Amino acid sequence: MLQYVLSVALALFAVPALANDTTAELGTGGLILSRSDAVSMQSEDLYISPEKITVDYVFHNNTDKDVNAIVAFPLPDIEGNPEEMPAIPENQSDNFLGFEVTIDGAPAKPQLEQKVFAVGIDIGADLKAQNVPFNPFGDAAKAALAKLPKTVAEDWENRGIIIDDTGSDGTEANKVYTPWWQLRSTYWWRSTFPANKDVHVSHRYKPSVGGTSSVSFFYDGKFSEGSQYTSYKTRFCMDDAFEDAVRKAAKDDPDGYPKFYENRIAYILTTGGNWANGSIGKFKLTVDKGNPKALISFCGDNVKKVGPTTFETAAQDLYPEHNIDILLLEPSDDGAGGAN
Repeated sequence: MLQYVLSVALALFAVPALANDTTAELGTGGLILSRSDAVSMQSEDLYISPEKITVDYVFHNNTDKDVNAIVAFPLPDIEGNPEEMPAIPENQSDNFLGFEVTIDGAPAKPQLEQKVFAVGIDIGADLKAQNVPFNPFGDAAKAALAKLPKTVAEDWENRGIIIDDTGSDGTEANKVYTPWWQLRSTYWWRSTFPANKDVHVSHRYKPSVGGTSSVSFFYDGKFSEGSQYTSYKTRFCMDDAFEDAVRKAAKDDPDGYPKFYENRIAYILTTGGNWANGSIGKFKLTVDKGNPKALISFCGDNVKKVGPTTFETAAQDLYPEHNIDILLLEPSDDGAGGAN
C-alpha cells in the first residue's frame, strides 16, 4: 500500500495540455460562503472518484439570530483555446459539470451567473447582441459565429474575441470562426441559517478528469529526470511503492513500457474559509479509484485503504491549506501492473 505524506504543493487551477493526446483537468472545489463569523462548518464529508464528486456539509449558526448569507459554487473558468483540450464532462451545457445541490434534503435551484471576457474585457453584451451563446465549446456558439455579419466578425477578430481557420481548401469562402473568449460561471443562492441550528447542504457534480494516453514521466525503462517527473513527484506524492509498481509493469511488458494511461483529478480545498474560525470541525476524505487494477497516488496524512478501490483519511479542526491532486494510472490492457 502506498505511503502517503502531507502535500506541500500548490494545486494547479487549470493544467495546460502537454500534447495532442493530452486533456487538461480543470480544478474544481466546494462551496463558498459570504463572510460570516456566526456560521461554522461542523463537518465536511468529501468523496472523489473519476465518475463523481459529492460533498456533504453540516453548517451551524452559533448565534441567537438567523443569519442570511450568499452561498456560491464557482465552476472552473473555460477558454475557447483550440491549442488546449480541457476535460469538460458536459461540454454542450452551461451546467457543464452537472452540478446539483440540496439543502436539508430538499433540491435547491441556484441561479447561474456567467460572464465572458476577451483580453480581460467583458464582452457579454457583444455576444448577446449577436445571439451567440456564452459556452465556447458548445456547438450552438460555433453555429452562431458562422452567421456573423462580415463587419462584426472582422471587428471581433481584431478584438481577440474569435479567431478564424480557413477551410480545408484554403479559401476564405469556407472560413470557420472559433471562440477565443473566456467563460466564468458561478452558481449561487441565498440561504438562511436559523439561530442555534444545523443546516445540511449536499452537492454533487462530475469531475473534470484530465488524461494522457501513456505514462508521461517514464521513458526507456526509467523515470525521467525532467520537470514532468519532478512536478508529479511533488504534486501527487509518488512514493517508492507506487514507482516500484510502475517499474514492474514495464518489466513484465515485452516492449519494456508500462501499459497505463493517466487520469488526473484536481480538487480545490483552499478556497472559501469564510465561515467562523475558517476551519472544518470534522473532515473526511474518501477517494475511490474505481478500477481495482489502477494505480493511485495522492497526498494526505494517515490514509487507510478501506476497500478494494477506496481510501480514507480524516482530520479534526482542519484548516484547508492545501488542495487535493489525484493521479490514477489505468491499465490499458488487463495484464498491466499491480494495484495499490
